[in-house]
Amino acid sequence: MNASILRQLWILVEQIQATTLLKLSDTELVTRLLKQLRPGHPFSREEEMFWGQYISSKTLLIRDLAETRLT
Repeated sequence: MNASILRQLWILVEQIQATTLLKLSDTELVTRLLKQLRPGHPFSREEEMFWGQYISSKTLLIRDLAETRLT
C-alpha cells in the first residue's frame, strides 16, 4: 500500500462536499475517487483493482465522515 496515495485519497474525501459523498452510490463513489486519484498516480490494472477494493471497503466510513461534517 502506497502511503502517498492513501494520504491523497483521504484528502480527497475531505475535499469533496459531504452532500455529494452521501448522494453517490457505492459504485459512483469508488469511480469518482479513483478518477480523481489517477492524474497524480497512474495505476496499473492491478493497482486500480486494489484501490477500488480498498475504497469499496471504506464506503461506510466515508459516509460516516461525511455525515459528521454535516452536523
